[in-house]
Amino acid sequence: MDYVIIVAGGKGLRMGSDIPKQFLPIGGKPVLMRTIERFREYSADLQIILVLPKAQQAYWQQLCKDYNFPLPGEAGSGSYLLADGGETRFHSVQHGLALIPDDATGVVGVHDGVRPFPSVEVIRNCYEAARTHQAVIPVIPVVETLRHVAEGTKPRGDYRLVQTPQTFDIQLLKAANRQPYSDAFTDDASVVEAFGHAITLVEGNRENIKITTPYDLKIAEVLI
Repeated sequence: MDYVIIVAGGKGLRMGSDIPKQFLPIGGKPVLMRTIERFREYSADLQIILVLPKAQQAYWQQLCKDYNFPLPGEAGSGSYLLADGGETRFHSVQHGLALIPDDATGVVGVHDGVRPFPSVEVIRNCYEAARTHQAVIPVIPVVETLRHVAEGTKPRGDYRLVQTPQTFDIQLLKAANRQPYSDAFTDDASVVEAFGHAITLVEGNRENIKITTPYDLKIAEVLI
């Protein structure tokens, strides 16, 4: 069985809102619901694990009732599991991984809850590539000039912007996440790289933005 761990721990500080950004509506529906639905479009059989801070879970469950969206653990085609958020993203992913059986085989993706627009094709490519390469991330080219504060202009062709879902062999990600936490763990690929495994890049889609600021929210409305 394949899994996806959707991590949603934002507090909305950069959004300037009292409501965490994953719960803000775009096109009349909360961001996080659209993210979950996109993975359901990819596969009805994918086991979804949603990771939310405990303090946000009651609000999420109320939103599910308000929008007639499946509740965590509810049986049916839209079912998904709920895990408690951790101190950092690394620890949140650990909590999600704990809901996957220790002897499980297959691929697990880790995705930002505030990225509702990964294309189904990109999701599929990430999962299929991970069956061969074990550790895969979607990336897109840098289109603007990069400048290092101390070293000056850098050739943009040497860089890529990293997106999610980042997909891994289940046993590889479980083993990598047993490492002690490091501030260098900026995403799941960095955790797996620190464990000694190479990362394979696949093409992402530019619409797969991370909704972090009010400007991003405006772009999301256009994309809807």
